[in-house]
Formats: sequence, C-alpha cells, structure tokens
Amino acid sequence: MKVYTLSGKSGTGKSFQAMNLCNELNIESIIDDGLFIYHSRVEAGMSAKRQDTRVGAIKTALFTLEEHRDSVVSKIALRNPDSILVIGTSDRMVEKIVKRLNLPDIYRKIHIEDISGADDIKTAKRQRIYQGKHVIPVPTLELKRDFAGYFMDPLRFFRGGIFGSEHQPERTVVRPTFSYMGRYYISDSVIMDIANCVAAESPAISKIFKAYENTSPDSLDVSISLGVKKGFKVWQSAEEFQRLLAMQIEAMTAFNVVRVDIEIKSINT
Repeated sequence: MKVYTLSGKSGTGKSFQAMNLCNELNIESIIDDGLFIYHSRVEAGMSAKRQDTRVGAIKTALFTLEEHRDSVVSKIALRNPDSILVIGTSDRMVEKIVKRLNLPDIYRKIHIEDISGADDIKTAKRQRIYQGKHVIPVPTLELKRDFAGYFMDPLRFFRGGIFGSEHQPERTVVRPTFSYMGRYYISDSVIMDIANCVAAESPAISKIFKAYENTSPDSLDVSISLGVKKGFKVWQSAEEFQRLLAMQIEAMTAFNVVRVDIEIKSINT
C-alpha cells in the first residue's frame, strides 16, 4: 500500500482539493477528520466535525479512542486499498495518524501549497472564517445518516478520474457542531410557512393547524397537524404531503430532514 499525506493549516482547502489529488495520483482511499473513505464511500470512522468541542474534534481526527481506531484499522485491512491519502494540519499530525492506524511508511508527503494556488487558499480561509464552512470529500447522501440536522450543501465538479469516469464525485459542505459562529436553527414559524406553501399546492390538504420542529445535532424532526378534504384518500394524501414537505424543507434550508410526523386532525370539505 502506498501512503500519501496531505498537510496544511486549518481552513486552507485540503479536503476540497483531496478529490483532485486522488484523481491525479490514482489514490483509492482517504483518511480525513476521523473517517475512512474508500471510492467515495464512508467505510468506517466518525467525523471530527460532529464533535461538540475543538479538542474533541482533534482527538477524533487523531483516532484517540481505541474503538474508533480499531474499527478503521479493520476496515482498511478488509478493503486493502493499493493507496491511501492521509489528511492533516501538519506533517507531525499525519505522521501520528499513520502510526496510529498501523499504516506502512509514508511514500510521499504533499503540502497544500504544492497543489493549490495562493488565491484558492485565501478563498478557502475566508469561507472558513466568515461562513464556518467545512468540506468533506464524499457525496451528501453518504453523510445524511451521520449529519442529520446539520447545514449541508453538495458541491459537484465534472472531471474524469478514478472516482468516476464521467464526473468527479461531489464534496459536501457542512457547518460543524464546534463552529465558533454559533448554530443554525429553524423556527416553528418558518416550518409553518413552508408547510402552508406545500399545502397550497396539494389539492387534498385543507388546512395546516400546527407545525413545529425539534432540531438537534442528530436530527431535524418535523411534526405537522393538518386537515384533509373529503373525497381524497387520507393515508395516500398524508404520505404525499409528508414527502413533498421534507423535500421543500431540505431545498429551502439545506438542513437534512430525518422524519416528518403527520397528524390528521380533521376531514372536511
């Protein structure tokens, strides 16, 4: 197994550039912020970006917990990639990760300045400082289970390479729990407004009585109380509204909706 490392200061665009580097060097897998990524799929680990504190995030990225480390080591052994890219904020950090995961000696060390221009690095730093954005080099669907209730936004780039013959797999932008910019939340009134908009386009729904949400780091749960018009199939109408509402909330807010509970309060004309 060839072990490559990519190091650079926090917020310089390492995770964003990781896909480009993997395509150029035919690298099959990535270790980034506590995750083992193989062919654009999260195979094992837990993301440092889910930790509540910056110290917790660093410990996760260094695989301090034995259970976390062991799960990643066993999955790497199972997949047995020909090459792997280890990402960290310094040469010392990536060396620690390589040693911690029992990987072979480093084949090649790469620094962010070697593959990214000064303007790109400056732009990445600006987005980190002013918008609190972090990139994870896997598609959004791969992260929805683990980043439910987080601000998420896919990034797509078309280019050939090992991760896709027609296009490069998307990256995902997230706002971590430990972001110093605070946390996003969605008020009940916003959910109510979106629900009313969806209901206006749904001929079976007569009225939205109540709408509220329960946002946590693990989920965005939405509950809706509504009325259904006579002449429509209640169960089918509720399921259709449930699907459309979840889709519109995700489209308008960039939050991942875990569930939408529907209460049928009335059936009327």
